[in-house]
Amino acid sequence: MTDPVAFVHGLHWADIAPATRAQTKLSLLDLIGVAAGGTGTRLSAIIAEHAAENWGGAQPILFSRYTASAAGAALAGGMTLDSLDGHDGFNPAKGHIGCPLFPAALAMAHELAHETAASGAGFLAAITMGYEFGARASMAQHATVPDYHTSGSWGAVTAAAACAKLMGLTHETTRHALGIAEYHGPRSQMMRCIDHPTMLKDGSGWGAMTGVSAAKLAAKGFTGAPAITVEEAPEHWADLGERWYMHEQYYKPYPVCRWAQAPIEAALSLMRAHALTSSQVAHVRIATFHESIRLATAEPKTTEEAQYSTSFPVAVALARGTVGPADIADDALTDPEILRLSHATEMVEDAHANAPFPQKRLARVTLTLTDGQSLTSDWMEPKWDHTAPPTEAELRAKYHSLADPVLGQSRADAIENALETLDSKPLHSLSKLLLAPL
Repeated sequence: MTDPVAFVHGLHWADIAPATRAQTKLSLLDLIGVAAGGTGTRLSAIIAEHAAENWGGAQPILFSRYTASAAGAALAGGMTLDSLDGHDGFNPAKGHIGCPLFPAALAMAHELAHETAASGAGFLAAITMGYEFGARASMAQHATVPDYHTSGSWGAVTAAAACAKLMGLTHETTRHALGIAEYHGPRSQMMRCIDHPTMLKDGSGWGAMTGVSAAKLAAKGFTGAPAITVEEAPEHWADLGERWYMHEQYYKPYPVCRWAQAPIEAALSLMRAHALTSSQVAHVRIATFHESIRLATAEPKTTEEAQYSTSFPVAVALARGTVGPADIADDALTDPEILRLSHATEMVEDAHANAPFPQKRLARVTLTLTDGQSLTSDWMEPKWDHTAPPTEAELRAKYHSLADPVLGQSRADAIENALETLDSKPLHSLSKLLLAPL
């Protein structure tokens, strides 16, 4: 099946292979954990209040006391999820499918549940479909434009596809929904936010909101077809239904830009191999690809600047042995040892690392010690790429490390259990736990 619109509506949960179903649930669990962790950011607080004030409605916002319209809830949920850069991603997209997809689908499915008692299996099928659709939409868009755009751009089309599926739109109406979303999606330049990190992040919230709005507009008769990346780029859609990109997502062990994670692994490998302490490190040299070099903020003032840095999270890893949400915010931003190491870091662009990007993100680190000794790592890739994925236990442990401190262990456990049995229950069994205020 290569007709993208037919695939949107033709994919059912019962037709999906068990391994792909299991991966869908794990990816959702990971997204939920990152969203819970993101609720502590200033970005999340601002966008939830903004959505309530300007997208009024009774739809609960993910992990918030506020309500909004479905579009507003998708906006706030997507930005909250994006506020902590720990969600899954897709190398060819240089971005993240789940981040705009999940909050849009959740908002739409919850709204529809008041009319049709949305099923958990239907929601899960929309998520699996969205990963397959989004992978191809991202590659098609990157092949047609010179700028590197945020996930929200092609994510808007992906979100619209999931919403159209959940709404049961006709083939022709879905075409218009995709076209509206493509036309109105945020064609925001990602490297702008890399060079100048702010709360704009990856555009995912705006993409989620656009996707919900596009599907609703199309249902009213608003026209917008075709979506060029869907209907005029057949080479990217030929294997739809045959190759399952759900299994080619990466996951993040650390809540910072993926481009900084190979240097983190390289630095940690040296620290472990030589039983070093950070006080022994005098100078850090990171050889990596161009885009990682552009993550140049050595002394971040905000968590956004810390998440979009290479030297700072590497310094955190050297000083603390890992990188967690607390290490890229608040007091950590002024930690003298972390700042010393960040300022002692030299970033060097290397052709060996440039060549395979974006399919691979490579880095090699050299540590010069206070005794003059120089230690160089192997070329390293980020942890938990799809070629060396995390175990189920590792992803579940990551979820609890993010969710338990925010939600409490009891609610976090209930969400995990509800997700496991969602395919045999109504969506409400999960959504009531996600949409209740903290």
